Amino acid sequence: MKILVVNWQDIKNPLAGGAEVHLHEVYSRIAGMGHNVTLYCSAFPGAPTRESLKGISVIREGGRYFFNFRFPLAYLWRFKRAGFDIIIDDMNKIPFLTPLYVKEPLYGVTHHLFGRSIFLEVNFVLASYVYVMEQFAVRLYKRRRIPFIVGSPSTQHELLERGFAPDLVSMIPYGVNRSVHRRTGIPKSPEPLIGYFGRLKRYKCVDHLLRALPAVLKQVPALKLIVVGEGNDRPRLEAMTKELGLSSAVEFTGFVSEERKVELLQRMWFKVTTSSKEGWGLTVVEANACGTPVLSSNVPGLRDAVRENETGLFYTYGDGEDLTQKLLLLLRDEALRNRLSLNALEWGKRFDWDDAAMKTVKLLEQRIARR
Repeated sequence: MKILVVNWQDIKNPLAGGAEVHLHEVYSRIAGMGHNVTLYCSAFPGAPTRESLKGISVIREGGRYFFNFRFPLAYLWRFKRAGFDIIIDDMNKIPFLTPLYVKEPLYGVTHHLFGRSIFLEVNFVLASYVYVMEQFAVRLYKRRRIPFIVGSPSTQHELLERGFAPDLVSMIPYGVNRSVHRRTGIPKSPEPLIGYFGRLKRYKCVDHLLRALPAVLKQVPALKLIVVGEGNDRPRLEAMTKELGLSSAVEFTGFVSEERKVELLQRMWFKVTTSSKEGWGLTVVEANACGTPVLSSNVPGLRDAVRENETGLFYTYGDGEDLTQKLLLLLRDEALRNRLSLNALEWGKRFDWDDAAMKTVKLLEQRIARR
C-alpha cells in the first residue's frame, strides 16, 4: 500500500504526545512490512523539511497554528496526483475535514474528542473555535461514513454515543515498547518519591497535585515530587510551586531521554495522573511496564488504562481531599504498593505495538478493497 498520514506533529516535535507516539509506533512497523508510508505534518524550528524516521517519509511544512488550512492546499497541489491508495486522517485538536475534498479511501484515527475540556486548555475564543470545529467534524465524518480507529473503550463509546455506526468504529488497543519500558534492576528510591510524567498542559491538571502536596508534606515531610515532561503550562506550574512554598520538594526535569525516563519511573514509588480527560493512558501502561503503579483521576480513558486496586488507585477528579487521602494511603502502605506493582508488571505485558500494527494493516486493506 501507498499510505499518506496527516497529523499536526511528528514524534520529534517538542510538543509531541501520545498521538504522535501511536502514529510512530504503528506506522513505522507498517513501513517495516514493506508498505510506503508518508507523513505530512507541521514544521518546527531546527527540523529538516524532509526526513526518514524508521521507514516513514516525513514532510514538514508550515506552522502548527494554520496547518489545518495548509493541508487541503497541499493535497490539491501535490498529493491528489501522487497515487496514494489510502489517506489516514489523524484527528487531533482542529480537524482537517478531509471528507470535503479527499477522493481516495479515508480512514480516521482519533484518540479522544476534546469536547468541553478544551476550555481548560486555552482562552475562550480559541477554545470556542476548536469546540465548534470538532462538533462540525464529528457530524461530517459520521454523515460521510468515514471509519475510525480508536485505542480505548472510552473513545469507542464516545463515538458510538455521537451516532457513529458500530461497524465504523474499530478499537485497536495501544501498545507498549517493552524493549524500552521495562524493569532494569534500578531499585525504588529509599526516600518517598512520587512523579508526574507527561506533557504539561492545563487540561492535564498537574496544579491539582501541587495544591494537594502541602497537606501531604505535613504527614510525610521527606516526600519528593518529580515532574517529568515539557509543555506550555510549565511556567504557571513552576510559579505555583514557589507560591505554595514547595520548591524544596518539587523538581521539574523538562524533557528527558527515554533511558532517563525509565530510570525515574522505576525509582518512583508510584506515578500520579491528574488529567481531566484522556483517550487512553499511554504513560500509565508505560509506568506499569516499569513496575510502577499509578494513582489516577477517574475519568474517561484513564479508567480503561488503570485497573482499580489491581494496578493502581482512583481518586475523584477535582476532589483535592480525596487526592490527598489516596496519596497518603499509597505513601504509608508499602504492602499495597508492592502488590499493585506486581500486578502492574503483568498488565503492561498485555499491550503490544506489533499486534496494533498488524490489526491496522488489515483494516486499511479492507477499506481499499471495498473502494
